[in-house]
Amino acid sequence: MSAATPKTSPLHDKHTALGAKMADFSGWSMPIEYAATGGVAEHHAVRQSVGLFDVSHLGKAVVSGPGAKDFLNRCFTNDLDKIEPGRAQYTLVCDEDGGVVDDLIAYLRSEEEIFLIPNAANNAEVVARLQEAAPEGISVHNVHDDHAVLAVQGPKVDEVLQALGLPTGHGYMSFVDTQWQGRPVTVCRTGYTGERGYEVVCRTEDAAAVWDALVEAMEPLGGVPAGLASRDTLRTEMGYALHGNELSREITPVMARTGWAVGWKKEQFWGKEALQAQREAKESRLSGGLLVTGRGIPRPGCAVLDADGTQIGEVTSGTFSPTLKQGIALALLDRGVEEGTPVVIDVRGRKVEAVVKKPPFVEGGAAS
Repeated sequence: MSAATPKTSPLHDKHTALGAKMADFSGWSMPIEYAATGGVAEHHAVRQSVGLFDVSHLGKAVVSGPGAKDFLNRCFTNDLDKIEPGRAQYTLVCDEDGGVVDDLIAYLRSEEEIFLIPNAANNAEVVARLQEAAPEGISVHNVHDDHAVLAVQGPKVDEVLQALGLPTGHGYMSFVDTQWQGRPVTVCRTGYTGERGYEVVCRTEDAAAVWDALVEAMEPLGGVPAGLASRDTLRTEMGYALHGNELSREITPVMARTGWAVGWKKEQFWGKEALQAQREAKESRLSGGLLVTGRGIPRPGCAVLDADGTQIGEVTSGTFSPTLKQGIALALLDRGVEEGTPVVIDVRGRKVEAVVKKPPFVEGGAAS
């Protein structure tokens, strides 16, 4: 396989059989939308019923050994001491200058074993940094290709998992290691849509069987397979950050307003000194939301202007909201730009009117 050839999910044949529109996503050929539905219908299914996403492109790694949790706590921004085994935590890997190498979820199995799910494009980089920093006795293994991840999201999600005999009802950001028909699976109360949901992590070789069972269980409920196009519109409606857009080597957790995922009182973590300095300086732009009141769809890179035509920000993510039926965006804005402020977005030379709005743009049920 050449470096330019995208990798494929273990469910690739399932997607092509459903007529999925495939596209390169962080080096993986993944479904964008399905022929029978399309991105907008898939979006509505998740908000109203249930949708099934293949997110097997997401990274996977295991950190293990005596003191593994304490080691990661000296690296990642968030404080692993705040959670118990069986809980998951959103956290970030930063450079010493505060830039974000990646955001990820850490699943604490024990003090000596943590399962990580980084982003697809950054998995190798995260693993390499941890391997270089790991003290003797702690191992960091890249298991990217060993597992599939299926995200089942929507208000009817519990009915789907219960039909398979899988555990439901555990708390938000917690997980259960269990078995399905003799196959090991991990059921995590996590997701990226804003709706109540679970992510089912299974072995690669079991992915097709798990997928088929979930599809069969959700069809009577109006559930559908959903592609990454709807995943993006769903997360943007919630104001969730996407690495490469709202978080990057240039956009820090302070700027992205993800300081809630930083353990400021910890003695150390990568980038602490730089982030503390930026936090105290209160000079950087901050992430905010834009609700389009005119006609147009903002896109990343579009300039945000005030009433006088002065640039006060830049769009980081922009899309058409299927729920609101109007354009929405996330943007880096100058400090002092208040909610409710009318602005203009320069969309390819056309002025599109909008108003500053704190996300989320719609109400979700993720934590219910």
